[in-house]
Amino acid sequence: MTTQINEALAEITRGADEVLIESELADKLAQGKPLVIKAGFDPTAPDLHLGHTVLINKLRIFQDYGHKVVFLIGDFTGMIGDPTGKNVTRKPLTEKEVLANAETYKEQVFKILDPEKTEIRFNSEWMNQFGAADMIKLAARQTVARMLERDDFKKRYKANQSIAIHEFLYPLVQGWDSVELKADVELGGTDQRFNLLMGRELQKEEGQRPQTVIMVPLLEGLDGVQKMSKSLNNYIGITEPASDMFGKVMSISDELMWRYFELLSFRPIAEIEQFKQQVAEGTNPRDIKVLLAKEIITRFHNKEAAEQAEHDFVQRFQKNAMPDEMPEFEFSVDAEGIAIANLLKQAELVKSTSDAIRMIKQSAVKRDGDKLSDPKMMCTAEDSGVYQVGKRRFARITLK
Repeated sequence: MTTQINEALAEITRGADEVLIESELADKLAQGKPLVIKAGFDPTAPDLHLGHTVLINKLRIFQDYGHKVVFLIGDFTGMIGDPTGKNVTRKPLTEKEVLANAETYKEQVFKILDPEKTEIRFNSEWMNQFGAADMIKLAARQTVARMLERDDFKKRYKANQSIAIHEFLYPLVQGWDSVELKADVELGGTDQRFNLLMGRELQKEEGQRPQTVIMVPLLEGLDGVQKMSKSLNNYIGITEPASDMFGKVMSISDELMWRYFELLSFRPIAEIEQFKQQVAEGTNPRDIKVLLAKEIITRFHNKEAAEQAEHDFVQRFQKNAMPDEMPEFEFSVDAEGIAIANLLKQAELVKSTSDAIRMIKQSAVKRDGDKLSDPKMMCTAEDSGVYQVGKRRFARITLK
């Protein structure tokens, strides 16, 4: 295998959770002709965050190596509703909802993908041509027992929760999409394993070379623990203002920074390794984190917005720039002091002590510009100062 193929394979598979089968992918890359790279999206949640872009970044890398990306919008499957990870039958979308969401997706993904190297397809192109007999033949390809191997179906079945018959069609239709597109590679999240492998099976049955499956991990959110999610409020949206994006990237832990570099950055692996060496030799990790923040903001806004976001961050946080006016509180404490969670609640910076503890654990609480990390901290008179929770809540607290 040539050095060029090895380099391409390393970039394509970096950060991937699983590649089935990597040797097949290497053989396909060695053929020296453009491959068909497929990724399917059911347009049910059009507001993307960085967690969604892990897969889209991979598509861009394939484009950079000269391959053809098919961004498949599942307008047909979207009306079935993907049951992945669901414990109930999901309500199908109307055609109008699907198409509206699809347009929003297209606008957002072209912040990463090259429009000239991207083919947008809708699986209704072929699925609407399927008659009842065709769908019955497709359904006959698999057994109920095989479908119940899917983790979400298995759990629902054991819990006596309903599974609609049409839900069994979803992985079959997704697999058939690969047949229609003659996909060489399909990308998806780790929760899509069953569906992705279905494409391989159907392609084999149709006499095609089975697609290579690349599964990307679920990106951890700002807390570094749970997956990035809007419902968990630990996300960075790709349409957020540049200043908010910068502040959020800078708030992640130094350890999580390398994970974000691996999955979100387009910098070569060798360059990221150099960054790690620089930190090992004494460079402040914050300086490297700034590079990550500016790269991400440049991608979704522009270079000027990234520079301005850095400037604003330095002015506000590193130089302890604070609002001219803020609430002031004075509390009397004994020698033991007052618990930090109670202090933040009494100063009306949080709604509850549990909220205070959560914010401290997320590194979202500061005193005089320095992060507080101990949720059990006891504050005494020496701890008077300006307390900050999140980006905009400030209070000047005097303890005596």
